Order: sequence, then structure tokens, then C-alpha cells
Amino acid sequence: MAIEQIRAPEGRRFRAALFDFDGTLSLIREGWQGVMIPYFCEELDASPGFVSPEDSVSVVTEFVDRLTGKQTIWQCAALADEIARRGGTPKEPAEYKKEYLRRLMKKIEYRRKGLADGSVPRDSLIVKGGTEFVRELKNAGVEVYCASGTDLPQVREEAALLGFNELFGQNIYGALDERASDCAKEAVIRRLLEERRIRPEELLSFGDGFVEIELVASVGGYAVGVATDEKNGGVDEGKRQRLLQAGASAIIPDFENPKTLLNYLNL
Repeated sequence: MAIEQIRAPEGRRFRAALFDFDGTLSLIREGWQGVMIPYFCEELDASPGFVSPEDSVSVVTEFVDRLTGKQTIWQCAALADEIARRGGTPKEPAEYKKEYLRRLMKKIEYRRKGLADGSVPRDSLIVKGGTEFVRELKNAGVEVYCASGTDLPQVREEAALLGFNELFGQNIYGALDERASDCAKEAVIRRLLEERRIRPEELLSFGDGFVEIELVASVGGYAVGVATDEKNGGVDEGKRQRLLQAGASAIIPDFENPKTLLNYLNL
């Protein structure tokens, strides 16, 4: 496993590790951008200020990528803002979210059902080495947490389908409708720093989205960008560039060879 180091972790003694879920550990929702972006473009194309299909794709892709890691409702709110900016009358963001999730669930239904009945092996929908690495971190005495922008019930359900509930226990967090404007990851980071008394230099994180990397880097934690090409394996160069821009301290393609990564992190 190749580790691209931007800032070395020397001198850090990690006590807690925060993982994103979708795209970092789970591949159940692989291809979600291919559902969200075309759907949002449909809505944007229907606005009075429509420019061109290419413009819609560019605008939507930019805010979808930038907000990846936040609750889905944030991306839906950005769509509503763009429609209003172009002279349209947007729906409530929750309506966009509902339709997006309907389309997404239709696309990935076979994966969820296959995991439930055993016809789809867990390993085929887990980022390479993910289970082993989380287990090894726990064995090394690091507290592990999982936080996602996906709705909490679905995160917990899909974590259980992949066996991650056994590793994270109650430390699995997601979006809540009654706190739609809150960022689940930011709340977990705040809890770790304030309640668990974790010092910033003791905080480690793994994520494939701009938001979680930026949040951890901004407080002084060590943020590892997981730039997995979810479809083909290896490094997704687009993800890599976004994660570097967000402030990643290191970039990895996946968690293959967990021992190598643990040694790199001085664990």
C-alpha cells in the first residue's frame, strides 16, 4: 500500500480515530454521485435561467463535491439556492432529498438485499482492508468512531450489514432530521475534544470527502484522505486533489496491509 505523506505524524500519540462511512469504509452507495448529479441537473435545467447542460453539470458537480461529507440536505439546499439564483421557484430541500434517496435506494437495493441474505459477500462492498484496519486500531488502544452525512438509521443499518457495528458499537453517528442544519462530524469532533479531553494532536481521522478532512485538519488533528477509486480500485485522482485541497496530512488508496499503515502512524 502506497502512503503519500504530506505531513509526517512523528511525535503524535493517537487516542481516538474518526472514520467517515460511505466511500471510506463502505461501498454500498458506490455510484451515488451518478444518481445525485443527473437528478439535480434535471431540476436546474428546468429553471428560467438555464444556460446549457454543460453549465448545469459544472455547477452541480462543484457544489456536490464541495459539500460531500456534510448531511445530504446541505447539497439539496445548495440546489435550491442555485434554482432561486436563476429565477426559479425551488422546492423545499427536503423534497429534493426525498426524491434523490428514492432514486439511490432503487439503484443499490440489490446490494442491501444481497448483504442481508448472504448472496453478496461483505468483502465485495468494503473498502479493501477496512475491517481489519479498524480492528487493529482498536487492538492498539485507539478509540474508534464513525460519523456520516447519511441519515443515522441508514448508517447504522448498513454498518450492521457490513459487520462494522461490532467494531464501532454505539460510536456510530449520522444525520438527524431534527438537526438538519448541524454537521454530525463536527459534533463528534467537538465531543471528543471537549468531553473526552482528546487533544488535537491525539485525533486521527480517515475520510474521502472534503468536509471531514477540512474539519479535522482545522483543529490540528491528523487527517488521512482515503482517495479510493470505488469502482476500479487504486487512487481516484479527482478525490486525491480535493483531499489535498482540504488539508489532508496523508493520502492512501485504501486500507490494504493494515500493519503498514499502523507502523506509519506509530501505533
